[in-house]
Amino acid sequence: VGVFEMVEKGMVEVPNPSEAFLAERQANAPGSAIAVTMEGTRPLLVEVQALASDTTFPNPRRTANGIDYNRLLLLTAVLSRRVNLKLHDKDVFINVIGGLQVDEPAADLAVAVAIASGVRDRPVHADMAFVGEIGLSGELRAVSQLEARFKEAVKLGFKRCVAPKSALKQISKPPEGLEIIGCRSLSEVLQKALVK
Repeated sequence: VGVFEMVEKGMVEVPNPSEAFLAERQANAPGSAIAVTMEGTRPLLVEVQALASDTTFPNPRRTANGIDYNRLLLLTAVLSRRVNLKLHDKDVFINVIGGLQVDEPAADLAVAVAIASGVRDRPVHADMAFVGEIGLSGELRAVSQLEARFKEAVKLGFKRCVAPKSALKQISKPPEGLEIIGCRSLSEVLQKALVK
């Protein structure tokens, strides 16, 4: 996958797209989390932002920009039921920065953490990235190509990456300078991810 930018002289290649997607990130803002996703065989780090506000409608709105709408519904249901996050009276908005469409479930964890961070008004640790699919009972499920994802996280200066504990046996040797935090459930992740 190639990433290009339109400039005055025409299309030019973006040599490090992950860095471009994270360039304007505010590290300690509540409602923001970093997803380590794949576009084809290329790992990309993208910022997922969430905003939850009190609703004025009988049915709260769910708005997804950059992720599948049904996936957002599933994740809000898991957060409500398995983590006791009160979302029944909140409109929830999700945005993947940079206009990227993330289609893989490995971004689930970053989306859920961003929502919880926004609702609780507690930022996520600035040096932490997330990768993992979330099941309906709130468990974390393994995703593919973890080594490539971890290497990209290290390259962009992240010191910690949260991943499903079950997937860590795929890794022969973690990249130097990266602490991999294996978790089994979403509630366990939220205890470690949000700044107290």
